[in-house]
Amino acid sequence: MTQLPPPHALPVGLVLAALMAATRSHHFASALHLPDASWAVFFLAGALLPGWLPLVGLLALAAAVDYVAITFGGVSAFCVSPAYAALLPACGALYLAGRWYAPRHRPMLRSLLPFAGAALVGTAGCDLVSSGAFYVFSGRFAEPTLAEFGARLLRYLPYSLEGMALYLGAAVIAYAAFAALAQHQTTAALRR
Repeated sequence: MTQLPPPHALPVGLVLAALMAATRSHHFASALHLPDASWAVFFLAGALLPGWLPLVGLLALAAAVDYVAITFGGVSAFCVSPAYAALLPACGALYLAGRWYAPRHRPMLRSLLPFAGAALVGTAGCDLVSSGAFYVFSGRFAEPTLAEFGARLLRYLPYSLEGMALYLGAAVIAYAAFAALAQHQTTAALRR
């Protein structure tokens, strides 16, 4: 997944933003809603979109979606606390992991290993920062302990990894399909 040139980056960025907006307002999967794609969107934006401006735009979009969901959508404000500011470095870790992967991408199957590694490290870092900040700074836990935080991290991290696997797996399949189509069109053009 090499970073896209501006003519292609805009539509991809808009698709990623739409995916975040469509899934973020519920935060948890249910029979009627897909899981939140925000973390996968930050990672993919880092891998595909040039520069740091997309990170700023996606952070603003995430905050706007949260505001609308809480103010008008009846979503609980439980997660909004002084720890909410930690989402900046948490999501930044995912974006940075995507940016780390971008120059390492090769259109080969073996490229999946650094892709998965970057996604795993980025997800773990994001979860550690966001969950840790919420646990320590939200005021929702009377006496935070490292042991309790570790137990909570082990309990909730698999859900984050599951959501990332769902969306990143779909992105890999879509990327492979577009790459195959482009290769087919190039081959057909050369035969003419």
